Amino acid sequence: MSLLANIVGFSLFGLAARIGQLGIQKRPILDNPIGHAISMGTFGFIGYWAYQWDQRAAVLLQERRAEIAARREKKEGLAPPSST
Repeated sequence: MSLLANIVGFSLFGLAARIGQLGIQKRPILDNPIGHAISMGTFGFIGYWAYQWDQRAAVLLQERRAEIAARREKKEGLAPPSST
């Protein structure tokens, strides 16, 4: 997923959460547009953070898999050949 799609998706979820909140309170939906902007901005930042976290986790997993593969190759190279 691209960064922009992640931020926009989370922002729209924030807007939906804000509209749901106002609906529960039975308040007018367009009463305070600044609240919508704050909610969308906050959730957009969470989307940005989630994207960065996902990218960093992918790099860490790739490094870890390479370490494991190197250890396996080293272990197989040190093991005596089987006599079967």
